[in-house]
Amino acid sequence: MSEGKALRFWSSADSGNASRAGADSVLVDGDLGLFLVADGVGSHEASAEASGLAVQTFRQVLLAETAVIDGVKNGLSPRAREDLLRLMEKALQQACAAVFARAEAEPSKRGAGTTLDALLVVGSRGYLAHVGNSRVYLVREGSVHQLTEDHLLINELLKRGRLTQRQAEKLEYKNVVTRAVGFHQSVEADTFDLDLLPGDRLLMCTDALSGHLEPSDIRKTFEEGPSDQVAQLFINAVRQRGGADHVSAIVLEAPEEAGPDPLAREVNLKLEVLHKMPVFRYLTYQELVRVMGFTESKCFGPDEVIVKEGDDGEELYIVLSGEVRVHSGDNEIVVLGAGQHFGEMALIDRAPRSASVTSILESKLIVLRRKQFFDIVREDHDVAVKLLWSFLGVLAKRLRSTSKELGDARGRLSMEEVDPLVSEAVQD
Repeated sequence: MSEGKALRFWSSADSGNASRAGADSVLVDGDLGLFLVADGVGSHEASAEASGLAVQTFRQVLLAETAVIDGVKNGLSPRAREDLLRLMEKALQQACAAVFARAEAEPSKRGAGTTLDALLVVGSRGYLAHVGNSRVYLVREGSVHQLTEDHLLINELLKRGRLTQRQAEKLEYKNVVTRAVGFHQSVEADTFDLDLLPGDRLLMCTDALSGHLEPSDIRKTFEEGPSDQVAQLFINAVRQRGGADHVSAIVLEAPEEAGPDPLAREVNLKLEVLHKMPVFRYLTYQELVRVMGFTESKCFGPDEVIVKEGDDGEELYIVLSGEVRVHSGDNEIVVLGAGQHFGEMALIDRAPRSASVTSILESKLIVLRRKQFFDIVREDHDVAVKLLWSFLGVLAKRLRSTSKELGDARGRLSMEEVDPLVSEAVQD
């Protein structure tokens, strides 16, 4: 256990029934801010070696490139976030290659692999890399959110409509993983980042824990147990419910701060605003957190031009605070305040801006660029489907509105043509 001003963390592991296949590895490096959980996969004794090799290789890659981490801490590079996520991806791929190479060199170890969840905490942000069905949960304001998606065959079949939920419940082999570190020389990984707020708690665990505890159990354990005992309490709960496999847990806690926290207010406002937008309305909390990681915040002073009519545009803007004026020349079209947005079509359309936008007051806006939007679409198929479906809804609504306006305009023109004839007939 280690404690610091910004973050506290504890870990616990239990080997369970030693006759069962698979073995966990947990690595905690408080100085680096790195936390790793891996669960050996396969009916081989080599699975324990696979998980251990994976976590050690991951750490070694990060230690060799601490300049990238320092770039995030110091805020020197505008691309520091992307650089760090690429480093997390690189560390995971090298871990995968190391496990695969070991199996190729020693035939007795072939077929062994491991899940891997890695969390790197830098300042008030967490950077995640994930493969397999170990999990990371976020507990925020009394709600439990699963941040990672299980890479399981059953989930793939459900997504593709090859299996109904009722059929899935009766399926015998529910824990067959579709992605693991070391099965091949490389693996498709999930990487993303998120803000860590005062009072946030995270649980990193193997599937032996998540398979026996529901989100309500996780929330209850966090609420009832002393922070320094929660990791062990989770393992005790698994044993009480008959779990006999290896089980590991890391618990992290960002201490509460006295008084309101500006970052917490801003993050919660961002999530609330994004959720209310038609484009993002179908996304889950987990998916919104991922989308928010692709955005940036920008401040504009009074009378500062944000968007100029006729310019090429590629950004969606969302007003967090202040007021902005949408206008064409000197003609004001509308004033937008907190929670309102403009420019969403620029994410998919390269047409010039149809109006200018100027800040009226000191204003803060969320910015999502077209490139980041397509990065989101490429990285997560489920999110892609939801976003594109939402865009179709927005386009359909606009088309109906435009058609109605055209119909009304035609009606007025027809009346203007008829009115003089009616007047002449009345006079006659």
